[in-house]
Parts: sequence; C-alpha cells; structure tokens
Amino acid sequence: MHAGHVGVLPLRPMTTATAAVTRRAPGHRGHLLMGILPDVRRDLLGCMSTLHRQYGDVVGYRLGPQRAHLIAHPDGVKHVLQDHVKNYTKDHLTYRMVRWLTGNGLLVSTGDFWLRQRRLAQPAFHRQRIAGMAAGMVRRTEAMLQRWEPAAASGTPLSISEEMKRLTLTIVGEALFGTSVEDQTERVGVAFTELGKQIAERFRTFRMLPPVLPTPYDRAFRAARASLQETVRGIIATRRERGDDSGDLLSMLMLARDEDTGEGMTDEQLGAEVMTMLLAGHETTATALSWTWGLLSKYPEAEARLHAELDAVLGGRAPTVEDMPRLTYTKQVLEETMRLYPSVPIFSRTVDEDDVIGGFHIPKGTSVNLCPYVTQRHPDFWEEPDAFRPERFAPEAAAKRHRFAYFPFSGGPRMCIGSGFTMMEAQLIVATVAQRYRLREAPGFTLEPNANLTLWPKGELPMYLERRS
Repeated sequence: MHAGHVGVLPLRPMTTATAAVTRRAPGHRGHLLMGILPDVRRDLLGCMSTLHRQYGDVVGYRLGPQRAHLIAHPDGVKHVLQDHVKNYTKDHLTYRMVRWLTGNGLLVSTGDFWLRQRRLAQPAFHRQRIAGMAAGMVRRTEAMLQRWEPAAASGTPLSISEEMKRLTLTIVGEALFGTSVEDQTERVGVAFTELGKQIAERFRTFRMLPPVLPTPYDRAFRAARASLQETVRGIIATRRERGDDSGDLLSMLMLARDEDTGEGMTDEQLGAEVMTMLLAGHETTATALSWTWGLLSKYPEAEARLHAELDAVLGGRAPTVEDMPRLTYTKQVLEETMRLYPSVPIFSRTVDEDDVIGGFHIPKGTSVNLCPYVTQRHPDFWEEPDAFRPERFAPEAAAKRHRFAYFPFSGGPRMCIGSGFTMMEAQLIVATVAQRYRLREAPGFTLEPNANLTLWPKGELPMYLERRS
C-alpha cells in the first residue's frame, strides 16, 4: 500500500455503537470560504489525484459550502454503488444541473419512477437485439471512411473528435430511434459541447440557479437546449406519424402502457429519455474512440499488435458480430483506454444517512465523489498505472483484480444500461477503421485531458490518415 494510505476497515452502516470508534477522514482544508473549489477549477483530475496521493483512500474536503469525501478504494466504491446503494442517492447538485438539459430521464431519475423506466428500456439493450445492430454500425463506419478519402489523398488532417461525434450520433439515431439524424449532427454536437461545458463550469462556480437570467451566458444555455429539444421533438413526431413498431428503444417506450392506468408516456417523458440516450449514447463512445486513436498513435507496439489481430481474424473484410469473440486485443485496447481516460471521470452522490467507509464517518447530507480516473490508476491495483498496457485486460489478469477497481460505466443497480451497446459499437468501429488507416497526431498537438461533463482530449484531436496496405 503506497505512502499516505490507510487500511480499509470493514464497511458497515453507521450506528451509535460504531460512531465512537470512527474518525473524521483526513483531508485538505483549502480556501476559507471556497474550500478546494479553486483547485478544482484549475485542474479537476489533478486535484483529485493529489488528494488521493496525499491523504489516502477516504479524503474529506469542502467544495464551497458543501462538505464532501473522495472515496478511492474499490471496497469503498463497491460500498457506495452496490452494497449500500440506497444510502447514496442522485439527489445531488450535479444531477439537478444535468436535469436542466435532459429532463427526468434514466440518467437522473430516482426511486420507483427510475425503476419503471429502466424496466421499460431494458429489453432494447438485450444482447441479441444489440447484435442485430452490428451491421448498421459497420455500414455507417464504412460510409465515414469513404468521406475520408479526399483528406487521405491530400494529406489534410481531420478533427478526429468531431468525426467520432458525428459517427456515433448517426449510429445512435438509427439504432435506438430508427431515425436518421445525420443532417443534424453538427448542430447537435455544437449544442452538447456548449451544455456540457456550462454544466461543468456552473458546478465548479456553484452557480446553482437554473439558466433563466437574461445574461449572454444563460441565453447560450437556453439556445443550445432549445436546439436539442427541436431535434428530439422531430424524432418523436416522425415516429408517431409512422406509427410502426421497429423493435428499437423508441418503439418500446412509445408502446409501453402503465399497468394501473393504461396510459402511455407523454411526449415530455419520451423527450427526456430520447435526450438522455442522445447524450449518453454517443458521448461515451465518441470520447472513448477519440482517446483510443490518440493513444494508438503514441504506442506503436500496441497499434502493431492490434493490426496483426485484425489482419489474422478479418483478412481485409468488414467485421461482423460473429467476429467479436476473436477480436480480443481490440477489446482490450478499448478497455485500457477507458481505464486511463474514463468518459465520465467522476460520479457524485448525496449521503442519505450517517455511514462508515474505511473506518471514517461519512455524515448524512454530505456528498461522496467516486472518481474512476483516480481509482483506475490506484497503484495498489494497477502496476505502472499511468502506462498504456492493453494486456492488463487479458481474461486471466482481469479475473484476479477487484471488481470495482475498474468502473467506467459506474456499477451496481445503476450501471449504465448501454454499456454493452457502447462496447460492441466501439469494437466494430475500431476494427473497421484500423484495417484501412493508421491515424497520426498532427505535429505540435499534445494529447491531454479536458474534463467537463465528459472527458475529451483538449482541442479537436487533429490527425493525419496513413493508408494501410
């Protein structure tokens, strides 16, 4: 166990009997009024990493007026996300802000309403149903590669982050909603970028009022949200007009009926779920793919091993869902990418009742923060934690590791419903693209993180295309 870390004691609910033997977690006092907010504003990931390195696996601090704890050990993560999940709720400032964007969708809803919506959506993400989407994913990726031909011929760099956003948004529209949004991808991408940046900024400055003021900042939020809502309304209206059952997520939600009243979902409820899936369904995959291309460019040995696997398994043909079990290293590349750069770098929860984690008192009404970026680099669980080594995810290595040392899709009952969709989509896209091209960073570009609502590379990730023979 590395310097500064305390042993993790048995995790148990707080009682009067245990209160006397627990302690207040060590931590950083920070600014008199702002706590660690100035450090978070400068560098969220660096701040969380430093707190963990200096104070251990349970760290106390203040974010402005809010008292919070970073829980870094996998045992503590499991405690929050699985063992005592009901004590750690999404009634938290960050989710209230996300609700300004998505409405009360699966990502932010709670209680019986969340459970009902989850049950309605779950069949759309069944393994066999997802497998049926594979051919469409590959077809869309091949269309993108055709669009890349002029850039490859002229040696013009492409913004790979923008290309991945456009591709994954198109795939989500067709696979989950049975509707093409290809002609709206630029507008949707711009709107999500603005909203993600603002939500992160608003939290870091504790700007807690909804965006209702007549300021340029609030107007920009409302305009971006209205742009997305227009897209969502169009998707729903098109499907209601068609009135068919395509077997996709939107069909299932539109046809669902309340067991007691027999009523279907309102357009407002449908809109919240469509907005949630547009955000979660393309952002997580696009960020993972962007980091994958950047890391492969920096690690030629891993890239060569990936190419060798693709050549041996596919021999130049398009991948299919039947190839996935043999594309093992391709999957390991993606898993290692999401270990180093998880799409959502931090999750927050509100503590419902007093509790104990790692021998430290976690008071009611405070927040806990789980940071995959920190836990997935924990030196007690990851050798050379900052190195890019996809073989960490070989089955024999992964089987020996703590289940919650790696949680890019969260965990427990609230684990991301679309994790299987995301992994299959990313695996097929990487296999399709990497057969045809090597992607190389443009000279002068530095690959480094930019943490907003999701974790993107800074800049637009300009890359050159090199044809593979």
